[in-house]
Amino acid sequence: MAVTILAIESSCDDTSAAIWQDGKILSNCVANQDIHQKYGGVVPEVASRAHQENIVPVVHQALEEAGIDKSKLSAVAFTKGPGLIGSLLVGVSFAKGLALSLGIPMLEVNHMRAHVLAHFAEAPHPSFPFLCLTVSGGHTQIVLVKDFLDMEVIGTTIDDAAGEAFDKTGKLLDLPYPAGPLIDHYAKEGKAIYPFPEPKIEGLDFSFSGLKTSILYFLKKELKNNPDFIKENLADICRSVQDRIVSILIKKLIRASEQTGIQEIAIAGGVSANSGLRQAIGETGQEKGWNTYIPRFEYCTDNAAMIAVTAYYKYLKGEFTDQSVTAVARWKVGI
Repeated sequence: MAVTILAIESSCDDTSAAIWQDGKILSNCVANQDIHQKYGGVVPEVASRAHQENIVPVVHQALEEAGIDKSKLSAVAFTKGPGLIGSLLVGVSFAKGLALSLGIPMLEVNHMRAHVLAHFAEAPHPSFPFLCLTVSGGHTQIVLVKDFLDMEVIGTTIDDAAGEAFDKTGKLLDLPYPAGPLIDHYAKEGKAIYPFPEPKIEGLDFSFSGLKTSILYFLKKELKNNPDFIKENLADICRSVQDRIVSILIKKLIRASEQTGIQEIAIAGGVSANSGLRQAIGETGQEKGWNTYIPRFEYCTDNAAMIAVTAYYKYLKGEFTDQSVTAVARWKVGI
């Protein structure tokens, strides 16, 4: 009998539902929340209310596109955490109600683990063990992936995430939220002429707070001398910032590969959609002899397909959860 899973992702400001059936994603629907643009960032209360409005239509759309009736579902999967607690609770509560009404089991999924396993939504797949650089607005990690459900974080940020560095830079440049894609866009037209510093952090951990501070002081100094500095040099500023963030990420990934001897290298998370990082991974992979894996854009940002993939391997092991489950704002991979 076919294993058919409905997956729900609601960790931040995207409401997503997907259908997985025996190794294939049949649908992956996402409702975005554009309202946060006017606030310059995600407002948790606004996000949770929007999830309440979006979740029923998105689930209905996912079932319809997949051609699956809810009576044929084998299980319901959902993001338990990490994320915004109000947003998570909407997805968890919906999953609990639907599973109870249908009499089918539930599967809780770690959002960051799911980003890693997004690589198994479609071929080609990395071979175990592999290293995954997982970069998003809230996380920056190097994960040693031993098996589908066996992962260990071997490097993480000690302060801010790479995605946060992009977003905060965007605010300093007066770019609308989300700023990451816009910085990527302008960077393609510029040159890396401003030498922003690289943090001196031992081991495989990351730090981006110092970089953010240096960007702030640099812009203040230049604007004092020329009020139009940002406007006149936007592309070069964006390229300089992006190249520095990417170089920090790549250098740590090279070190991780050298220390572990692993040459199966993947990237995941929202920042893995950045063209500069994708290009750098490809070029470094050719230079180092890596086998590199970069997901399609729709599997980089928050989506339910990655939740469905992870849930499937938990289903095969019988790792179900019960109605006492609740959302958690913080949840670490490998613990």
